[in-house]
Amino acid sequence: MINPFKSKKGLGRGLSSLIGDTDIKVSNDKISISLIVPNKNQPRKFFEKEALIELTNSIKERGIIQPLIVRKSDDQDDKFELIAGERRWQAAQSAGLHEVPVVVLEADNLKSLELAIIENVQRKDLNSIEEAESYKKLIEKFGYDHDKVSKFIGKSRSHISNSIRLLSLPEKIIELIRNNKLTQGHAKILVGLENATFLAEKIIKKKLSVRQTENLIRILKSGSKSKYKSKDPNVIATENDLTEKIGMRVILNNKKNNNGTITFTYKSYDQLDRLINVIKKNY
Repeated sequence: MINPFKSKKGLGRGLSSLIGDTDIKVSNDKISISLIVPNKNQPRKFFEKEALIELTNSIKERGIIQPLIVRKSDDQDDKFELIAGERRWQAAQSAGLHEVPVVVLEADNLKSLELAIIENVQRKDLNSIEEAESYKKLIEKFGYDHDKVSKFIGKSRSHISNSIRLLSLPEKIIELIRNNKLTQGHAKILVGLENATFLAEKIIKKKLSVRQTENLIRILKSGSKSKYKSKDPNVIATENDLTEKIGMRVILNNKKNNNGTITFTYKSYDQLDRLINVIKKNY
């Protein structure tokens, strides 16, 4: 049988490309909607209610045009697990449909996650936190690195790294991003700042643009630099020497009784890994 997905092109490897790599069985018959269970690895958690209502009304009028992509459930007999098309599945249930058209794939957990991520990224359905969590899952659960995720998704390595860095923000800010109260552009600026939560609340309250937020942080940083200049010249020299040697910003806070803290500011996971390896190797 000719694979109907082979000739289509997509983002990165693309949904159609991944399906083309998979042994598939195209089902022309509909299956009962009650036989479908949610995807355990579904990257998308947030669904806009208004958009879901619009899709429900469309399905009531015209039915489901694009089939759902499913695989046989590995822990529930006679059930099918969704790979792609959760919005359509939810809307079909709301529309009162009893059966839906499907494409049944032979797919393991990794392939299922890959297909789900690709579909959502291509449609730009994921918010930036869901996107970051998807990339992190590929890395932590399936042994991908940033380069492999970059090639697979079709986005730059820096985009992948910057995306994952959003997960280092305080949980309160992450929730603001999930709920579309704070944009990805704002969030990128807040990564690594000690007063990130305070600034996030100010951004929302004052309705600051990304440019205005950058200017505000620049002013705050220039104020902190004036404090920095009052440090002991020997401490500043040590900070500069360490910063130059390891390629990361180093801040020493030495108190009068000669105890204090040393802070390393890293800009990527690669820098953090390098620092950890140096410490492990020498101590």
